[in-house]
Amino acid sequence: MALITNSAGLDFLAIVIVVSIGVVTFIKWRFQYWAKLNVPYIQPTIPFGTLGNLLWSANTLGVTVGHQYKEGKKKGYKHLGLFTLNLPLYMPIDLDIIKSIMSKDFNYFTDRGFYFNEKDDPLSAHLFSLEGEKWKSLRSKLTPTFTSGKMKIMFETQVDCAKQLVAALDYAIAKRKPVNIKNYSSSYTIDVIGACVFGINCNSFKNPGNDFQKHGKRIGVQTTCEMLKFFAAFSNPSVARSLGIGVFPKETTDFFMNIIKETVAFREKTNEIRKDFLQVLIELKNGAGYYEGGRENHLTIKELAAQSLLFFFAGYDTSSTTMSFALYELSENPDVQEQVREEINSFYDNHDGNITYENIKEMTYLNQVIEETLRKYPPLPMLNRKCVSNYKVPNCNLTIEKGTNVIIPLCGLHYDPEYFPNPEKFDPERFSSENKKNIIPFSYMPFGEGPRLCIGMRFGLMQTLIGLSLLLKNFKFSLNDKTKVPLQMSSLSIVLSVVGDIWLNVEKV
Repeated sequence: MALITNSAGLDFLAIVIVVSIGVVTFIKWRFQYWAKLNVPYIQPTIPFGTLGNLLWSANTLGVTVGHQYKEGKKKGYKHLGLFTLNLPLYMPIDLDIIKSIMSKDFNYFTDRGFYFNEKDDPLSAHLFSLEGEKWKSLRSKLTPTFTSGKMKIMFETQVDCAKQLVAALDYAIAKRKPVNIKNYSSSYTIDVIGACVFGINCNSFKNPGNDFQKHGKRIGVQTTCEMLKFFAAFSNPSVARSLGIGVFPKETTDFFMNIIKETVAFREKTNEIRKDFLQVLIELKNGAGYYEGGRENHLTIKELAAQSLLFFFAGYDTSSTTMSFALYELSENPDVQEQVREEINSFYDNHDGNITYENIKEMTYLNQVIEETLRKYPPLPMLNRKCVSNYKVPNCNLTIEKGTNVIIPLCGLHYDPEYFPNPEKFDPERFSSENKKNIIPFSYMPFGEGPRLCIGMRFGLMQTLIGLSLLLKNFKFSLNDKTKVPLQMSSLSIVLSVVGDIWLNVEKV
């Protein structure tokens, strides 16, 4: 029945036009947010704001934000205003402001602001995304997982996995074909995480494409549609939750939930106790819990699975990516590769071919190589925080409103020539004992900084160090023509990753 005109079709068209005008007017009003606060900002476009072109961009979000940091700093700005859809984002440029947000005034920025939906996608409610008191209490309970004693227990398992990596490459180079190095580094880290987190032997080199590998890749790489859904949920979390929008694909959620349920049920039935991450979570489920709202809670099986999924993905993807980028840079810089190999050979000679938790720290130059790799290729190229209470920015006439999301541009900081001269050059000497003390605090943060520093940092560095030491002891690496130089970063990957993969020539030393 026509209400406005004599035609139902025209009525519908009129309603669409009126609603569209209303939406556009609202978005334009929102786009004045930073101008009203006298904050310089990147001009947004409807409907996606400042960052919308990323859906079709050749660059990842973090790299694009790094470019915006560079342009803002050139103009002498202390900060920039950005938008994702119609949501304002605050990006500090001044290092003193960054330090205040990350550490000094952390109590105003305790949350990351990442979208999670505990009801419809319980595995999304993990430590990385959790907020407030629940995050604080759970983190304190999980921190003992990565003490020196626990790390030492896991060390031999990581060495065994690295030896399997060497054996797999031995077999591969016999075919005299270039190697997709990410396939090998990710198989190694999946085996490490499978054993140290779940107590499961994934055996990825003999069983390539296993379920852990399949779902690990599925989490790390998103489709354009999924990326758009992510931006929408990030911009309007309450609406997204009301619509039941999750974070992870259902098949991935089901896989990890089933693995956890079966493993936990078996251990509880048999009273089996293992010295792995899952055992710590089982104890939080059955014994000492975490505190929220002044009362003790115990992990549910869904919460337990969420933490397991986080440590699986974070430990597998970030470390394998770092190993791949390190070997790429060493292939591009053969003099550096030879220098680090000399250190490694000397190390193994001095210790009768044995690597232990106590002596691994002696490979200082290899550690410098890893640190420089993390500077050029931070796994998460930007850090996120959310303002939880109105905050007066130091030395600025600006108050950040409660609920405002903040992004810290790691790629911008790590490539800032003020902090790292000639930033495009791969130079491990930046992190020598003599030079490292000159690095300005908060200009280098590959694992974050402050109370939300990555809880698994030491574990990730350890498995990377072990894997690279055995690879460089046994093999020499050089670039294959299949690798596209300069590297192009994927815009659809959560962790910094390459389009087209890194292909290397590998020969026995």
